[in-house]
Amino acid sequence: MKKLLVIILVMAFLNACTDKPKELVEEITLETSYPSSLPRLFTNSKGETYLSYVERTPEKVAKLFFSKLENGQWAKPQLITEGDNWFVNWADFPSVIENNSHMAAHWLQKSDKGTFDYDVRVAISTSSGDHWSDSFIPHKDGVAAEHGFVTMLPLDNQRTFMTWLDGRNTKVEGEESHGGHGGGPMSLRAAIFDKDGNALEEWELDNRVCDCCQTTAAVTDEGIIVIYRDRSENEIRDMSVVRLVDGQWTEPKPLMVELWVMPACPVNGPSVTANGSNVAVAWFMAKEGNPEVKLAFSKDGGATFGKPVMVSEKNTSGRVGTTTLNNGNVLVSWLENVGEKASIMLAEYDTMGTLINKKTIAETTAARASGFPVITSNGDDVYMAWTQAGDQSIVKTAKINF
Repeated sequence: MKKLLVIILVMAFLNACTDKPKELVEEITLETSYPSSLPRLFTNSKGETYLSYVERTPEKVAKLFFSKLENGQWAKPQLITEGDNWFVNWADFPSVIENNSHMAAHWLQKSDKGTFDYDVRVAISTSSGDHWSDSFIPHKDGVAAEHGFVTMLPLDNQRTFMTWLDGRNTKVEGEESHGGHGGGPMSLRAAIFDKDGNALEEWELDNRVCDCCQTTAAVTDEGIIVIYRDRSENEIRDMSVVRLVDGQWTEPKPLMVELWVMPACPVNGPSVTANGSNVAVAWFMAKEGNPEVKLAFSKDGGATFGKPVMVSEKNTSGRVGTTTLNNGNVLVSWLENVGEKASIMLAEYDTMGTLINKKTIAETTAARASGFPVITSNGDDVYMAWTQAGDQSIVKTAKINF
């Protein structure tokens, strides 16, 4: 008996010695045919994770693909659509969402000769992406102007929520106006669509907002919350919050009163993550030339937020992402500048705002070509995607063992 016990202990010791600790970043291979960029990640209510990205051919045709994560690997990418008349932008890029085999994909397509004349295009699939509908335009103004920075959320009954920046009021007849100069302000609009793409409801959420910062939205127990960079008459560009509560949208209110005066768009939107009534928002600001990434928490669906914590300062360029873990802790990603280079950073905070962990995930460049790193989670499994810029850009994806 003692001999058997000794053998068991020796084997256990040997196994412990040979077990290798998991690497922080486990790269997941993605099959691509052309230079790729502009990744997005989405995880549905079943814990299934999807990746979307764009490839560019030598003929300058843009191709939008998606792939589903199966057994820790990306399935063969499927083409959603392609075009040679798209508006392809490092900060304003396509997305894909899924809910019970119902999928929606969006991209941007030129509508006229002006540099910023483009529409949002949306296609729907009811067959898990095997077949896609003809595309439709969610905004019905018919104005050749900027429309973009879309956030989509799946709702029940195969409905889709969308919010976007809408430039219908920025145009003065005979002029092209980007950034609101010489025209009216950019507005924030939203709509809910049925499974066939028919608009059920549409709203103007704010009639004057920042022109080229990403929107972000989430579903909470209290309803939908949308967060965006606002813009006052005096060029204050703080974050604002609107919420859909009992079928009515609240009036826009500041996330935090920071009074950042910025004469031009910083191209740096917020990121929100929600779990029930718990909400966390990360954002970038640079008041008086001091760049910062902050994180704030809410326990009432975004009705109120506590004092923010400082995630990064002095050497950050923002480009934030967020996701929530099973235990309620929140992960925040951002870029940390090191000269012309940059590091993709990831930090974990508990709901009290206490820093739990902080790691460097990958090295990249601070150039626009590196885009916005994105993050998602399935329980405690964390995934990130980013663009490795270069002569032949490539989308990199990885599981993060944080």
